[in-house]
Amino acid sequence: MAYIPAQSKRRLGVRVVVRAAGILAVLAILWIAAASLVVIATARGRTYSDPAAIPARRVGLVLGCSRFLGDGRRNSFFDNRIQAAAQLIRAGKVRYLVVSGDNHVSGYDEPSDMKDGLVQAGVPAERVYCDYAGFRTMDSIVRVREIFGQTDITVISQEFHNQRAIFIAQHRGVDAIAFNAGEADAYDSFKIKCRELFARAKMLLDLFVFHRQPKFLGEKVNIPI
Repeated sequence: MAYIPAQSKRRLGVRVVVRAAGILAVLAILWIAAASLVVIATARGRTYSDPAAIPARRVGLVLGCSRFLGDGRRNSFFDNRIQAAAQLIRAGKVRYLVVSGDNHVSGYDEPSDMKDGLVQAGVPAERVYCDYAGFRTMDSIVRVREIFGQTDITVISQEFHNQRAIFIAQHRGVDAIAFNAGEADAYDSFKIKCRELFARAKMLLDLFVFHRQPKFLGEKVNIPI
């Protein structure tokens, strides 16, 4: 058996690790790209930007985000979702809204902030229902069916988010179309859209590998017919 110097062994080990890391990186990039492509393809023809063109549905689901950014500025994603939801109500394209978001710590309450914003925009308070356990997009989609009893909805968020929500809905027994709220400024949009690529890849794992379920369900909420 030939003798291999320790230094050569170390170099060989480093090359093996680098090569393995490179293969894993390529696989990860392919997975992220494939996830994004399949999400876009699934949502094609189901998202709308013109309120006159979108079919009317009884309930709209507004996906949550923070009212303010980390630096204290107003969050344009939040404001634009509120404006879009109010626009659909005024146009008669949805009759009721479920605002679904995070409320897991004291002093942070996305659903209440969204309801307040909608009321300020002229939406009657009795038309807005709060879902306080929409911790993830998947939770919001499943809970609108299991808790609020809705199997056909209009999702309201930015287009990139709507596309993922539609994909989840199709695999969780909800017939969803979506209305695209306006985007934020280019810098904030770029950051969020980069995160969205990873969110789509993770979503596929959650749906088909780990079979994730909502963190909480709870008592049924009746939305009037």
